[in-house]
Amino acid sequence: MEKKTFYVSLTTGEVSQIPYQNNDDFVIHATDADVRQLRSKFDAMDDAGLRSFVRAHVPIVPYHHDSANDDYDYSMHEALQMIYNLGDEATKEHIESMGVLDQKS
Repeated sequence: MEKKTFYVSLTTGEVSQIPYQNNDDFVIHATDADVRQLRSKFDAMDDAGLRSFVRAHVPIVPYHHDSANDDYDYSMHEALQMIYNLGDEATKEHIESMGVLDQKS
C-alpha cells in the first residue's frame, strides 16, 4: 500500500491529509490501514477518558484505583509509539524531547 502524508493532533484525536488550524502536532507517513489502527487507538483513549470522567463523579472510588486512567495512559502511550514509528524526523525529535517513550520500536 502507498504511504501518504497525514497530520495528527493528539489533543483532538484528529488524523487528516489536510493541515488545518492546529491539527498538525505531528506529521506521519502512513497507509490507510495504519491510519485506521491509529484512529482505533484514539477511540480507546476516548473510551477510557469517558470512563474516567464518570469515575470522577463517584467519590468512593479513589483515583489511584481507577483502571480507566491506566487504560487511558496505556492507549496514549501506544498512540504516541505508533506516531513515532510513522513520523517524519521533526515528529520523532518532538516525541523524543517529550521523554514519554521508554524505547523506540
